Amino acid sequence: MTTGVVDAEELSTRYGMEVKTEVIDRVAHASDASHYLYTPKAVIEARSAEHVAAIFRAGRQQNVPVALRSGGTSLAGQASGDGYLVDVRKHFRGIEVLDEGKRVRVQPGATVRQVNARLGLRNRKLGPDPASESACTIGGVVANNSSGMACGTELNTYNTLESLTFVLPTGTVINTADADADRQFQEQEPELVETLTRLQRRVRDNQESVDIIRRHFQLKNTMGYGLNSFLDFDSPVKLFEHLLIGSEGTLAFIAEAVLRTVPISKLTTTTVAVFDDLTAATKSLPALLDTGAATLELMDSASIRVGQGFDKVPQAITGFDVDKQAALLIEYHADAEEELREKEGKGSQLLRELPLQSPAAFSADAASRNTAWSFRKGLYAQVAEARPSGTTALLEDIVVPVGDLADTCSSLQELFARYGYDDAVIFGHAKDGNIHFLLTDRFEGDDAIGRYNDFNEGMVDLVLSAEGNLKAEHGTGRAMAPYVRRQYGDELYAVMQELKRACDPSNTMNPGVILDDDPDAHIKNIKLNPTVEEEVDRCVECGYCEPVCPSRDLTLTPRQRIVVRRARKRAEEAGDSQLVAELDEAYEYMGIETCAVDSMCRTACPVGIDTGKFIKRLRREEAQPAQQKLWGAAAKNWQVVSQGAGLALTGAHLLPTELVKKVTDVGRSLIGTDNLPQYQPELGKGGKSRGRLAGRVGDRYAQTTGIYLPACVNTMFGPQGGGKGTTDSFVVLLERAGVALEVPEGIDKLCCGTPWASKGMQAGHDAMEQRVRDIVMEATDGARLPVIVDASSCTAGFKDMLESVGITVIDAISFTADTLLPQLAVKNPAASVTVHPTCSAFQLGMMEDVEKVARAAAAEVHIPTDWNCCGYAGDRGMLHPELTDAATRAEAAQVKEIGAQYHASTNRTCELGLTRATGEDYHHILELLEQATR
Repeated sequence: MTTGVVDAEELSTRYGMEVKTEVIDRVAHASDASHYLYTPKAVIEARSAEHVAAIFRAGRQQNVPVALRSGGTSLAGQASGDGYLVDVRKHFRGIEVLDEGKRVRVQPGATVRQVNARLGLRNRKLGPDPASESACTIGGVVANNSSGMACGTELNTYNTLESLTFVLPTGTVINTADADADRQFQEQEPELVETLTRLQRRVRDNQESVDIIRRHFQLKNTMGYGLNSFLDFDSPVKLFEHLLIGSEGTLAFIAEAVLRTVPISKLTTTTVAVFDDLTAATKSLPALLDTGAATLELMDSASIRVGQGFDKVPQAITGFDVDKQAALLIEYHADAEEELREKEGKGSQLLRELPLQSPAAFSADAASRNTAWSFRKGLYAQVAEARPSGTTALLEDIVVPVGDLADTCSSLQELFARYGYDDAVIFGHAKDGNIHFLLTDRFEGDDAIGRYNDFNEGMVDLVLSAEGNLKAEHGTGRAMAPYVRRQYGDELYAVMQELKRACDPSNTMNPGVILDDDPDAHIKNIKLNPTVEEEVDRCVECGYCEPVCPSRDLTLTPRQRIVVRRARKRAEEAGDSQLVAELDEAYEYMGIETCAVDSMCRTACPVGIDTGKFIKRLRREEAQPAQQKLWGAAAKNWQVVSQGAGLALTGAHLLPTELVKKVTDVGRSLIGTDNLPQYQPELGKGGKSRGRLAGRVGDRYAQTTGIYLPACVNTMFGPQGGGKGTTDSFVVLLERAGVALEVPEGIDKLCCGTPWASKGMQAGHDAMEQRVRDIVMEATDGARLPVIVDASSCTAGFKDMLESVGITVIDAISFTADTLLPQLAVKNPAASVTVHPTCSAFQLGMMEDVEKVARAAAAEVHIPTDWNCCGYAGDRGMLHPELTDAATRAEAAQVKEIGAQYHASTNRTCELGLTRATGEDYHHILELLEQATR
C-alpha cells in the first residue's frame, strides 16, 4: 500500500492526541515479539474510541495504513505496520468487575494478569489462559481469539464473549450490548449489514463450505477470519461481533469487551511424566484425556535438554542423559478433595501402565506446581535466549486432531532434520492437539530463506493432510497470510475477501495481515537483529517487561530501550551517522535519565535480562570526571552530606513551598534536570541523626542478637505528617519485644551504596562499599551476627555489599515478622491500611512478611492490584517528577477507590512518592505496628 504524508499537526491540534513522529519513538514501537520489522511513520496515543475513529478517517483520506497496538506480544506480525501505529494501551486500561465477578468489562490495554488479579478476589478468572498472561493484553486476547493451556475451545474468547464496543473504519461506533444495537447497525452501516447477510446465506447454502468450517473450527483455529460466526449467529450485530474475534485489527477497533468469567478450581494436583520417546507420550494422550486431565502440556527431548539447565526444574527431568525422551505436564483440577483424589487415582493408575523413564508422582504442593509451570512456560524464552547472537527466533503453532498428533510430531522432527533445524524444539497444549515449535536461524540470503520456504511448504502439507489448522492460537498475522486460501479453498477465501472489502474498502486497517495474495509475503521484512551489548543481546522483544516498568507511560520500556539500541547498531553498520546521533541525543532522556533502574524488568523477563543494570552501566560510562570526583567526595564525607540534607529540608520546610520550588527550578535550568532535584511539597522536614543511637538499642538488659543499620534516608527525610518515624518506631518495638540490637559506631558514615550505583558513580560506590564492609565486619564479630536494615531498598543495597563476604542481611520487616511479632501484644489495631509493597520488597521476597506485619497492625489490609514501582528510585522522582507521576497514576486511582484509614510502605523514598501521588500520608509499616502495640 502506498503511504501518504502523515498530517500529525491536524490529529494533535484538532483532536488533542499525542502524535509522535520523532525517529526514536518510531523505531521504539517498530518491534513486536514477531520475526517481522515494520517501522511506523507515526505513533499516535489515542485516548478514546472517537480518537481511533478520527485516525481511521485520516488514514483513509491520506492513504496511510493503520495498525493497532495494545501490547505487542504478537508472534505472527499483526501488531506492527509502516503507517500509523495507534497505541490503544496507555489510555485503555479500564477494568470493571460485574455481578460479583461473573462478568467483567475490560478495555484493550489491560493485561490478562491485571484482570485476573481483580477477578481473583472473587475466586473467578478469565476463560482464556495464555502463557503470556503477564504481558498479553485484552486487545490481543480478543483480536487473536486467544486460548491457552487449559481453556481449549470451550472457554476461549469466542465462547466467553458477551458483548463489545467496536469502531469501524468509517467511524461508526456500536456497543453490541445496547438493546437496539441491530437497529443502530442497520441504520449506520446498511451496506455492511447487507453484505454480512448475503455472505451468511452464501456460506449456509453451500454444504461443502459448512463442512469445511465445522471441521476446522472443532479444533483450535486462528487461521483466517472466524467463519464459524456465519453458522452460529443470526443477528447481524452478533454475527459481526464474533467475526471481530480473531480479526487481528483488520476489520474494526474493539474499544471494550464484556466477558463471562469462570470459577477458579479450589484444588489442583500436578506431575511431570517423562516418557521413553515422543511417540509414547503423544500416543498416551487419548487415554489421559479420558481420565479428566485439565492440562496436558507436551515437551520434546530438546525441551527437556533446555529445561535441565534451568535454576529450578522438576526433579523428574533431572538425573539422566537426554536422548529421545519426552515429557507431559499433567494436571487435574477439582473443587472437592474426594473428586481430586479420584481423578488423580485414575491418572496414576494409567501412568503406571505407560512406558515412563521413571515413576511419576502427583503433588498438590504449590511450590512443586510453580516449578513445573515455570519449566513449561519458560521454554520459548530459554531456547530463544540460547540462540546465536544475530539470529531470529521464529515460533509457530499448529493443531491437528489429537489422534494424529503422534504422527505429526514425528514427521515434524523429520522435517527439522531434513532442513538443518537441529535446535528446533516442540512443546505445547497436547490436550488440544495444539503444539508450538521454535526455529532459530538468521533468515537472510537465498540459502536461509530457501530452506525456510521449503520447510514451510512441507509443514503446511503435513498439517493440512491431517485436517488440522496452520494456526491455533497466535493468529494468522503476516506469517501465515499467504496460506489462508490453501487451508480453506477458493470459495471460503473469497468470502473472507468480500468481508474485508465490506468493512475496509480502502484496505487501511492492517494491510497484509490475515489476507495477502503475495505468495512471498511471509518472508518479507524479516527482522534481522544485530549483535548489541552483552547484557541485553538475548532479548526476544516479547514485551513481558513492559507492564512492570515505571517509565512505560512516559518514555521507553525495557523492550524499547533494547530495540532502540538495535536500531542504533543497524544505523551504525549502515554508516548512517546522522541517525546514530539523533538516536543518541533522544536516548539520553528517554532511555537513560528516566529509567528508574529498579530492575523490576528482570523479575518479568523470561530470560532474566536486567535492563536497569544495563542502564546503570551506561551511566557509569557517561559520568564525567568532575561528577565522579564530587560523588567520591560525598562518599568520604557521607555523615556531613546526609545530615546536611536533612537540615536543608528542615530549613526549606519553614519557607513557602512555591518559593523553594522556584529556587530549585532555576538551579535545574542552569545545571540540568538530571543533576539537581526539584523541591516537592511532600518532602517535609529532615530526619534525626543516626549517630545518637550508637550502642545497644531495644531491651538494654537482653543479649545482643544482631547489628542494626538505620537507613540514612530516614536521616535525610523525616517522617510524614509528624509521625514517629521508621527508626524510632523500630527501636520501640525492640524494647516492647525484649530484643536488643547493636548500632555500630560510625553509623552516620555508612550508606547502602544505592545513590552511587544508580547514578553510575563507581569510584564513590567502591569507597563506600569498603568502608561498610570494614565497619560491619568488625561490628558483627566477623560475620557471626546478622545485620538488620529498616528500609527495603537499603536492605537490597547492603545485601549486595555484604552477603558476598558472608554477612547475613535481613530487612527490619522480616525480622519483625519472625522475631518480634510473637513477643508483641497488639492493643490498638488500625481499622484498615493500604500497603504499597515497593519493588525492592518484592524482589527481596518479603511480600509475605509485609502482609504478616500489616495484618497484625490493622484489621483490614489492602494491597492494590495496580501497584507498581513508584519511580521515585532514590532521588529519581525528584530529578524527574514526571516519572513518578506516570508510574503511580493507576495505583493512586485505586488507592482513592479503596479509601483506607492508613497508608503504609516499606521504604522512605517510596513513601514520599506515594504521598505525592495520592495526597495521603504514607508511613513505614513498622510505624503503624508501633502505634498498634502501644
